[in-house]
Amino acid sequence: MNLLDMFSMRSVSFAKTYKCFPVSFMEGKDRPDVEHGGKIIMPPSALDALTQRNIQYPMLFKLTNKFATKSTHCGVLEFVADEGRIYMPYWMMRNLLVEEGGFIELESVSLPVAEYVKMQPQSVDFLDISNPKAVLERALRTFACLTIDDIISINYNDKKYEFNVLELRPAGAVSIIECDMNVDFAPPVGYVEPEYSKPAEAMEEDGVDYSSIKIPQTGFKAFGCEGNRLDGKAKKNTSAESSSPLSQHERGIPNYDYQRGKITFIRNGRSKQTESKGESEIFSAFQGEGQLLKKKRK
Repeated sequence: MNLLDMFSMRSVSFAKTYKCFPVSFMEGKDRPDVEHGGKIIMPPSALDALTQRNIQYPMLFKLTNKFATKSTHCGVLEFVADEGRIYMPYWMMRNLLVEEGGFIELESVSLPVAEYVKMQPQSVDFLDISNPKAVLERALRTFACLTIDDIISINYNDKKYEFNVLELRPAGAVSIIECDMNVDFAPPVGYVEPEYSKPAEAMEEDGVDYSSIKIPQTGFKAFGCEGNRLDGKAKKNTSAESSSPLSQHERGIPNYDYQRGKITFIRNGRSKQTESKGESEIFSAFQGEGQLLKKKRK
């Protein structure tokens, strides 16, 4: 192989077709880190071929199912798979509409860094999480990239949560390795906005005139006891002082100009007569009339 052939090999991207299988088909113990992530396991021969080419790190790949015209993107976790096989998460196989042993075309690509992502939870159970953004940020550490319209799966407290990638910026497929991106959520599938009834409507439907309700006086009332005369005669009835134990409930005047976040202080203005009187009684120093202790002689 001459120098020109070696240079041309380094400039060509890596592309090959493999049989794909879920992670559960791997020999040994279970690999939940692969099942709930966005990376695949490739054979050792793929690593030898990638090192001979000018591949940009981190290694990102495009997976395509030509029979169903479906594609997605992923990273690589290890190079320990059997030759001719790749192992991937089951949610990735569902997005590609491929079965166990199906053929997938793998191609190395370079993706822009993510700036914004909008996801939609596929279940209302995700609303029970107290801090969903922190949970998603921790789960996405096992992912290398995201593709629009993909339904990804994460694991939290031994429970699976699925998300549909609705929107990505600046491209339809982005890299999320060492990036600072904004995360937004759409309402979960099956979520119904609760209906709240207004208090005013509830009072109108009740049909009760609350202004005519009489409230008993339960507070302290000065000189409210009954007295007796010492001579035994009946006392005079003071109708002016007698009052009913029930008083009509007086409602305040609402402030129809109220604005939320604004406090209005209502003060009583001074009358013009009080102002004029106050101006005439302004104190002036040394303006009094003096008197002599000794009267002048005439």
